[in-house]
Amino acid sequence: MKKAFLWLFLVLIAGRLFAQPSARPNVIIILMDDMGYGDIEPYGMTGIPTPNFNKLATEGMRFTHYNVGQPICTASRAALLTGCYPNRIGIHGALLPLSNEALNPSEETVASLLKRAGYHTGMIGKWHLGRKPPFFPIHYGFDSFYGLPYSNDMWPREIDGTKITDTANARSKWPELVLYQGDRGIDTIRTRAQQEQLTTLYTEHAVSFIKANRNRPFFLYLAHSMTHVPLAVSDKFKGKSELGLFGDVVMEVDWSIGQIMKALDETGLARNTLLIVTSDNGPWLNYGNHAGSSGGFREGKSTTFEGGTRVPLLVRWPAKIKAGSINSHLMTNMDWLPTIAAATGAPLPKKRIDGLDFLPALTAGAKNPRDVFYYYFGTNDLQAVRYKHWKLVLPHTSSSYKALHGKDGVGGKIPHVPVPMALYDLAHDPGEAYDVQQLYPEIKEKLLKLADEARDDLGDGLTGKPGKNRRPAAEIKAD
Repeated sequence: MKKAFLWLFLVLIAGRLFAQPSARPNVIIILMDDMGYGDIEPYGMTGIPTPNFNKLATEGMRFTHYNVGQPICTASRAALLTGCYPNRIGIHGALLPLSNEALNPSEETVASLLKRAGYHTGMIGKWHLGRKPPFFPIHYGFDSFYGLPYSNDMWPREIDGTKITDTANARSKWPELVLYQGDRGIDTIRTRAQQEQLTTLYTEHAVSFIKANRNRPFFLYLAHSMTHVPLAVSDKFKGKSELGLFGDVVMEVDWSIGQIMKALDETGLARNTLLIVTSDNGPWLNYGNHAGSSGGFREGKSTTFEGGTRVPLLVRWPAKIKAGSINSHLMTNMDWLPTIAAATGAPLPKKRIDGLDFLPALTAGAKNPRDVFYYYFGTNDLQAVRYKHWKLVLPHTSSSYKALHGKDGVGGKIPHVPVPMALYDLAHDPGEAYDVQQLYPEIKEKLLKLADEARDDLGDGLTGKPGKNRRPAAEIKAD
């Protein structure tokens, strides 16, 4: 009898051991498009219920000073996946459907590093780092890809899906928007109704990916097309918010996050999955009621004021990260590559990167490793420098949203204005309204020296400095 009980005990212990998740976490990055700092309830939005964003904030860590490498689509995604300032690797702006530049395949990405470490890797959604094969995700470390090559507004159609026939409009010459699986086109998005299904399709594929890979470590990169214009939402969320179509779209991406978390719960993977939810840049404010909120920060997308670069970041990893915690120190999307590498045991890239390892700060409350951030925009223009809570804005010309906004999907005109040098104390003046350079000349001089270091390393188009350590993008052969 004792032997029978002992045998049963050993079987139960063995079962529990084998049921434990791998010591290496699964990693999921969910990236929104053009979602501003103030677009969800954990960051102050009202009129749009976001229960799943709220749950993430309650169960994980909320960041209040998280900035993207550059405040625009392609450049920001390059920073996220390579851990580099985009201008270091020859990337800037938002690649158009006929652009002949792409992320250089010689650059190592989060996906390629994790694949080398034994992870199964998949991407779903908007790529925007190369417009055609062989510059698609499966050539940059992803085992699979389902999604669009670039933004959902990059098609030869009006916002309602009507074909553009005016040949004076450059968009009339753009190719149709194709949905890809791997390198193969599987559908063409020609109607608004098709766009309305994108969030659902991406989510269903993401859930299937999680369930199919439940027994091996995986990395999933889900890059939603929303909340980028033209806004499109499925019937299940039309008219559900108090803020019209934009609010409905936010509710649907919130639902999508809920589906991902539900899949993790159902597969028993939630505890040991590092779930990262963020945005590529701030809101495209000239679209008015079809744009989001910068949360009170100055300006928005395509500017290096905080409204352009500072975005929401919610991170959950129940096995390691304290629930309900807040990180109020400087972090960038470049820091995810080395942080994920440290968490998974994956190798770091052979070439120089700019990201820093935040794993001890996330899991053990250690001091954040980053004090300095360079705000680049355009091809290679150094427009501002940050040191801790100080930000020195350098003279440049910037887009501005302090003009008439558009409405219902039609964007307003964006003027370009001269920006003078100014020093801002972001701890006391997050809206960048009060220039204090006369009060703190020693801080100004420190940041000017940091700017010179950046120019020596990365260059600066505004001062004619080429930089010593930049690498070229890939060149796509013209069609």
